[in-house]
Amino acid sequence: MPFTHPVHFPQIDTVSNENQEAASQDIVFLAVHPPVIGGILADIRSALRTSGILVSLAPKLSIGKISEYLGGFSGIVRMIPNAPSIVNEGYNPVAFHPALTGTDKESLLALFRVFGDCPEVNEEKLESYAIITAMGPTYLWFQLYELQKLGRRFGLTDEELHDGIAKMIAGAVKTFFDTGLSAEAVMDLIPVKPLAGEEENILNAYRSNLTALYQKMKS
Repeated sequence: MPFTHPVHFPQIDTVSNENQEAASQDIVFLAVHPPVIGGILADIRSALRTSGILVSLAPKLSIGKISEYLGGFSGIVRMIPNAPSIVNEGYNPVAFHPALTGTDKESLLALFRVFGDCPEVNEEKLESYAIITAMGPTYLWFQLYELQKLGRRFGLTDEELHDGIAKMIAGAVKTFFDTGLSAEAVMDLIPVKPLAGEEENILNAYRSNLTALYQKMKS
């Protein structure tokens, strides 16, 4: 079932400014930006159950560092979440503290799979996934919305645009990965390239902005 707004789940309790109560549950999700994690971990350290699991959704702060903040606590998982989880199509790579057992890991993966794919990966690669998959939709969505707006202006209906754009993207991805053609050959399949004059500027934006962000995450 696709994501539904929390208002449809009245059995879920919400609290404000009460991190210790939230941290005393069996599974705790830490969904805050890296600069404030240290303070949050200090606040919840005493509330975590010894048998509990802490799932950090933040890049940068390693499992080892989180464990250090928590006085050696070992029930730690790191996940890099992906927004398409909202429609159960996420790509959410995970890494586990070495102390977590196979049974613990399988139980958690069963929970995570509700939101899409959740491959177990080397923790060292999580920041790479943050740049490529977690933030990846932001590199595409604004362009897709612009195509949608132009399509409407050119006379296509929303239903036609939904079908056309979705299948175009799926086909483009399959062509990119599955034909065995080189990048140059794939891009030459369509001889007319209306945005060719802007491609170098776009590529430079990718290279400079994303490289700088990756280096900041890994520092």
